[in-house]
Amino acid sequence: MTVDELTRPAVSRRTLRTETLLVLGLSLGQSAVYALVSIIAKLTADGPLSKQTASLNTSQSARPWLDLTYQLLGIVFALLPVLLAVHLLARSPGDPARTLGVDLRRPGSDLARGAGLAALIGLPGLALFWVAAHLGINATLVPAGLPHLWWAVPVLIIAAVQNAVLEEVIVVGYLVTRLRQLSWRLGAVVATSALLRGSYHLYQGFGAFVGNAVMGVVFSLFYLRTRRVAPLIVAHTLLDVVAFVGYALLPREWFSWL
Repeated sequence: MTVDELTRPAVSRRTLRTETLLVLGLSLGQSAVYALVSIIAKLTADGPLSKQTASLNTSQSARPWLDLTYQLLGIVFALLPVLLAVHLLARSPGDPARTLGVDLRRPGSDLARGAGLAALIGLPGLALFWVAAHLGINATLVPAGLPHLWWAVPVLIIAAVQNAVLEEVIVVGYLVTRLRQLSWRLGAVVATSALLRGSYHLYQGFGAFVGNAVMGVVFSLFYLRTRRVAPLIVAHTLLDVVAFVGYALLPREWFSWL
């Protein structure tokens, strides 16, 4: 695919704008609105933000088999906006898998780059969370709240993959492609993608917003340079697996600083 093909819309700009808003409204744009309401609720509740909790991957039922069912259904349905985005991109010139950079042409390179990005983002991210916790601008984060059952770790790993695919395909691959087709300036494209990423993490606090916005800048620039979302999915998956599974398996006192 040429640069001209990537930036030339196959449908009208009005249709692309409407489509983009609908895709975001069904996925992470909706999450951003809920996160904004959540942070307002936390800030207006009794007690400081640092004494409140933001929980991820929580149990949905006291019955283990039903809890597992809910977890898997949540993961499957969370990926539907990704399929919708890929379907809509297929209307534009070129193969959507190649447009997004999620084909299997460069598996070794994608894995290596993803691991490097995970290290680049992960270590400073831990430092930022530590600072945010000590400044009291983050809620106490609980990355995994599943019961200690045989399926907990596999579900956490699958959830990490789901988060990575959803966020990187929608907020980077799809959104950046559509905004470029709408002739947005590069700075505005990067800022929009980064701010959206930060906004749907607001329920965790302001430190999480800043950290994820910075991550969004790095990931958007990487995609604009390489046209590959696959390394971003690898990096995001590694970060979430370490956070989710580490929290589930390691002693709780190791995470008191969160």
